Amino acid sequence: MSKRSHVEPAANTPAPAPLDACDVFHIDPARVAHLRDALIAEGPVQALAETFRVLGDPTRVRVLDALSHGELCVCDLATLLGLTESATSHQLRLLRALRLVRPRRAGRMVFYALDDSHIVALFKQGLRHVEEAEAARPGSRLA
Repeated sequence: MSKRSHVEPAANTPAPAPLDACDVFHIDPARVAHLRDALIAEGPVQALAETFRVLGDPTRVRVLDALSHGELCVCDLATLLGLTESATSHQLRLLRALRLVRPRRAGRMVFYALDDSHIVALFKQGLRHVEEAEAARPGSRLA
């Protein structure tokens, strides 16, 4: 068994700065002014944050996953996801309010689909990011 030696840092040695902060506070006024004009306006920021908040629920992600494969009636969607029709309808109502899904009535049945190609792209991009991040993690089952 080997012993590890421990060396105490000198008392006057500054601690390393954290990676998420600068060592000095310096503002680049031209860059800040340019970016301030390029930032998203408050209304769209709030709407986008609300969209991501709604997408932060695993059940709603599962609903979007199922609908990314095609239109489904509420009954089929509930059965597929192991939810009650009431719980499924509640999730669909939230997703519909943000225009992430759209309904289509056919007689006494209601079918749902992702609202448009933007939602499909958002879902697929998010999934791709998660899969790549997981594969890059040391010890990942995908690595």
